[in-house]
Amino acid sequence: MDNQYLIRLDDACPTQNRERWLRIERILDRHNVCPMVGIVPDNRDPKLKCSKPDGSFWDRAREWQRKGWTIALHGLHHECHKCHGGLNPLWSDTEFVGLDYETQLRMLRTGVEILRKEGLGIDYFFAPSHTFDINTVRALKEVGIRYISDTIALRPYAAHGISFIPQIGGRCRKMYLSGTYTFCFHPNTMSEKDFNDLDRFLTDNISCFTSFDKLSLSNLSGMRWSDRLFRAIYFFRRNLKAPKK
Repeated sequence: MDNQYLIRLDDACPTQNRERWLRIERILDRHNVCPMVGIVPDNRDPKLKCSKPDGSFWDRAREWQRKGWTIALHGLHHECHKCHGGLNPLWSDTEFVGLDYETQLRMLRTGVEILRKEGLGIDYFFAPSHTFDINTVRALKEVGIRYISDTIALRPYAAHGISFIPQIGGRCRKMYLSGTYTFCFHPNTMSEKDFNDLDRFLTDNISCFTSFDKLSLSNLSGMRWSDRLFRAIYFFRRNLKAPKK
């Protein structure tokens, strides 16, 4: 079985829970795993205000980049509104879905400028609540971002003129279909059990883990029939588990 596992860390910002972020950093460093880190450039979400602003946050972000971690733009303010649809309809909250192209372009350009001003190279993006639409994709291409970490598929693919690296699940688990799987963590809210489970899974499965800069992302094709079937089954099962209205 030819599987590749990746780690993604969401919601990095100056008011993150520093103790928990240091904890997951120590675990990943011990296993020599380089994750993707999604940074909120100008956080306005009260849920991410876990501590007083850390004056050394941007130094820490630059250190992540120096040691091989992949930096991603994670929205702009992390302020969400209700939505329906989009290209990855996992949730009904969004920062982007439904906004016109010019508004999204302005938001993404502002976010990219903040991160680049801090010396961070930005080729990757993922949206708060995993939700975005075709205007988001158009605007991302305009600001020079080439990759989106999201959507459901078995392997990276190209669509709408941009490359997608699929993401599935908020915890590590053995995957029995051959593919590339990104496991997404939110360090700000992780429990003791979450940290221990991650540490144990890395110990038992470290040979399967890789980093985003080692993925083969050139000359990608579109979704294959196996990707479409996997996506259809995923959303079918998700809808079955959804609470009845």
